[in-house]
Amino acid sequence: MTDRLKQLRKTLKINQTNFANQLGITQTAYSMIENGINPLSDRHIKVICSVYNVNENWLRFGKGEMFFSSPYEKELNKIFNNLTPETQKYLLLMAKELLKTQNELLKSKDDN
Repeated sequence: MTDRLKQLRKTLKINQTNFANQLGITQTAYSMIENGINPLSDRHIKVICSVYNVNENWLRFGKGEMFFSSPYEKELNKIFNNLTPETQKYLLLMAKELLKTQNELLKSKDDN
């Protein structure tokens, strides 16, 4: 995670001092986190993701894109991650059906 944290900070073009200030910690404390000496707390992860629109799955696990492309995606991901695996599977099936219906409606609209 430390590599992704550093990558994020550089992508945002923010120095360690300003990034640390956003988290409410000193630059030294942040440097120790970025260098893997101290862990990044869940609270700080939540702050980073909220303030910079960062995908928490990317920050924690390297999965997905660095940033959410829309606030809807962020909200949907938050809801999805709080569902049981069975409910996640059901929601995915519903979303696929919704996409299929949307495509059919758009196709019929284009045909007219």
